[in-house]
Amino acid sequence: MNRLPILAAVLLTLAACQQAEAPAAAPATGATPAVATTGRAQVAPAFTLIDSEGVARSLADFRGKTVVIEWTNEGCPYVQKHYSSGAMQALQREAVADGVVWLTVISSAPGKQGHVEGEGARAWWTRNNAASTHLLLDPEGAVGKAYGAMTTPDMRVIDGDGRILFTGGIDDRPTNTVEDLEGANNFVRAALEDVEAGRPVRTAYAQPYGCSIKYPEEA
Repeated sequence: MNRLPILAAVLLTLAACQQAEAPAAAPATGATPAVATTGRAQVAPAFTLIDSEGVARSLADFRGKTVVIEWTNEGCPYVQKHYSSGAMQALQREAVADGVVWLTVISSAPGKQGHVEGEGARAWWTRNNAASTHLLLDPEGAVGKAYGAMTTPDMRVIDGDGRILFTGGIDDRPTNTVEDLEGANNFVRAALEDVEAGRPVRTAYAQPYGCSIKYPEEA
């Protein structure tokens, strides 16, 4: 299979981002990022982050529940596509109403696009009419890198046993155009429907698209 067109599309997508930076490299700690490209469920890395209200939240707190993790950056036009249309918030509400825990994560480093903290994080929540369960702050990028998250948006679906069932792009329309939401195949919604129905997730991996996560510069 010729992979050059796919690679070219990804590079063009990243280049289109506002203040885009080169994708961050995998952690130099020897940890393996949790990227499920083979369809084989992987164990979700444990983490604890501070939320927008200053409360520590751990993945372990939600054991037994389906969890969605969404990486976001308000300044990214690909994120804006999903939020300005209300599509992301609608999906968040659907999921939470079904008992899913939805964790929105901001891994932007201080001084970089999308970074928020304290009152700024609470203002982000109100301004974006967010409907996720918690907004988690990852300014050092440790959690994002542990999960191999490279773009915004980037998504994970984790089952009640802590296994990653879906990794990657939210849908099959890798653009920043709102009109392209119509008719798009939303992989997160499909994965949640599969989990609820008790069947294997049909699409375990989708090529992520969007702006590069604004991680701290590597040493």
